[in-house]
Amino acid sequence: QVQLVESGGGLVQPGGSLRLSCAASGSIFSLNAVGWYRQAPGKRRERVAALTSGGSTWYADSVKGRYTISRDNDKSTWYLQMNSLKAEDTAVFECVGYCSGSYDTPACFWGQGTQVTVSS
Repeated sequence: QVQLVESGGGLVQPGGSLRLSCAASGSIFSLNAVGWYRQAPGKRRERVAALTSGGSTWYADSVKGRYTISRDNDKSTWYLQMNSLKAEDTAVFECVGYCSGSYDTPACFWGQGTQVTVSS
């Protein structure tokens, strides 16, 4: 089992930045990849970024060039740096862990989510 706990959400003005954190505990060695999803009100949940254990990254077109996913191995923590935020980035962001394959497989573990609101 892996436990994922997100933090770092909040209210930010358009054009601002936020860094989300995903602290992992438990059988972290079982993770092949970690990803970030978001779900805006009335919209489908969408994957926005992923990082494999080999260091490969994936980003949704809507966030390329603005979001960066990274990992601090010493802290067993993954991050999502979000820059140039827009109102349409407003959503609940969730950290997920993949154990049966890479990020194109169903996630095994989910965090509880953290709210990001972009508004003036």
